[in-house]
Amino acid sequence: MLNKFARSFATKIATPIAKILLRIHLSADAVTTIGALGVCTGALWFFPRGEFAPGVLFITFFVLFDLLDGTMARLSGTTSTWGAFLDSTLDRLADGAVFGGLLLYYARQPHETSATWASLFCLVFAFVTSYARARAEGLGMTGANIGIAERADRLLITLAGAFIVDIANLPSDTLGYILWALAAASALTVWQRMHAVAKEIEKKRTDHIHPVP
Repeated sequence: MLNKFARSFATKIATPIAKILLRIHLSADAVTTIGALGVCTGALWFFPRGEFAPGVLFITFFVLFDLLDGTMARLSGTTSTWGAFLDSTLDRLADGAVFGGLLLYYARQPHETSATWASLFCLVFAFVTSYARARAEGLGMTGANIGIAERADRLLITLAGAFIVDIANLPSDTLGYILWALAAASALTVWQRMHAVAKEIEKKRTDHIHPVP
């Protein structure tokens, strides 16, 4: 959902910064890699220690790199299949680190079983939602680019929730409730994508059997 509304705004912000990075001969692939490694480092260092607010600030800085790499590739004329593959692959690594960091924190707490499971479900569905779309597109289907909890939505909700819980000194299980809601939204997104692909497959089958004259 956020992807549709934020893309044009993010491009306007990213363009001048991307031009500066290109002037110092930094490539789009390098920015992609730096951003992903920064997110992983922040998530796996701060979150397991319960330092949510510093972790979110650290991660947010490197998440901004994700807004820059595509813009840099377009401005420099270096858009490539490899760049898209690298970006998608490292995005999955970063997602795993964010939810893995939260999982490590809650798994160490004596009375946070519910939040531990919520973190695990979010970790699993972060991969399944992305895989459902990637697999559908690999099969030539276009209907899986929908869902109420796309990657930007999941990341924003998780980081905002962790930050607020920390600075407001709320009970840590408050974030667990947020993660359960996110897990449910992610599960619904998987269903939406599966349903859309099933309808698309059925339509293609019907059109093949009964072609339009």
